[in-house]
Amino acid sequence: MKFETKTIHAGVHSDPATGAIMTPIYQTSTYAQSAPGVHKGYEYSRTHNPTRTALQDNLAALESGKWGLVFASGMAATDTVAKLLKPNDEVIASNDLYGGTYRIFTKVFQDYGIKFHFVDMSNLDNVEAKINSKTKLICAETPTNPLLKIVDLRKVAAIAKSHQILLAVDNTFASPYLQNPLALGADLVVHSATKYIGGHSDVVMGAICGNSNELFEKLSFIQNSCGAVPGPMDCFLAIRGIKTLHVRMERHCQNASKVANFLINHPKVSKVYYPGLANHKGHEIAKNQMRDFGGMLSFELKDDSVQAAHKFLSSLKIFVLAESLGGVESLAGHPATMTHASIPKEEREKAGLKDSLIRLSIGIENVDDLIEDLSQAMG
Repeated sequence: MKFETKTIHAGVHSDPATGAIMTPIYQTSTYAQSAPGVHKGYEYSRTHNPTRTALQDNLAALESGKWGLVFASGMAATDTVAKLLKPNDEVIASNDLYGGTYRIFTKVFQDYGIKFHFVDMSNLDNVEAKINSKTKLICAETPTNPLLKIVDLRKVAAIAKSHQILLAVDNTFASPYLQNPLALGADLVVHSATKYIGGHSDVVMGAICGNSNELFEKLSFIQNSCGAVPGPMDCFLAIRGIKTLHVRMERHCQNASKVANFLINHPKVSKVYYPGLANHKGHEIAKNQMRDFGGMLSFELKDDSVQAAHKFLSSLKIFVLAESLGGVESLAGHPATMTHASIPKEEREKAGLKDSLIRLSIGIENVDDLIEDLSQAMG
């Protein structure tokens, strides 16, 4: 079954009671049992819910995995992966990863005796240099948030396997339509399903997919025991969003490519970060492991100041100044004071995240309107 067909049909079945095409919203906390412990696979909705099951099966198919698990947020999914670790374990992670991931690693799990190393994974020598007998997990983002660096997933997977280390890949920026880390050797793929998977800025959700039965048993136990599960209405919204994922992603990519080429030629822009540009350091790797280059890009102004970035952002009329990404509408943000403010300035600058950096989530509007808006905001 091709990807486009999977988005609409995989894991989703018409309702046996009514024939409804769309998966019903099973808005129930508990289920009748015919005898103590005898039920139809559902006993309590923290553990299982039919709407959630359909979504999990759908996501597993999209990521070419055996199983999927969904959570109340992307951070709940990341939290669940981190709970596989024990005190004294060590983790190697991307150094320009999402600020919320950095925060939960350094402000929560570090207090439990877990050590984190943040390195530039676009150079895999940096990964090898940090591996020791205590290393249990490699967490990679590709493309990274917000500098759009590309990690060679086949090579980092080979490194992880040679040292018997788990590899988890945050696939939020690419979505399953553009990239499938499990097929490239990853053990786990993680999503903020709030973003491209939901696609309409109306649901907050996270997901983990994989192939290992052992990891499924561990992670599903944590999902049930800790209870950070989404409600059936959110699951329904995600299922609905997925049905147009392939169509949306095609337009996101087309628009982003045109916007990137506009920005790279603008006299007030000093640098554009977009893997679809031929001069991007990871362009060839991205061509090899992605189906297209995505709808996210970042750029720096020649006036390298917070004030210049804020002036530009406040002048936008179509782009909305907001957190998040991946919706049908175009969004603009200032990572240094928004999504990545939890990372100390010294660490941000070490990773190459300047105060003038602006991140754009390119929506599916008419691209000429988007370019005109960016042009007038430049002044």
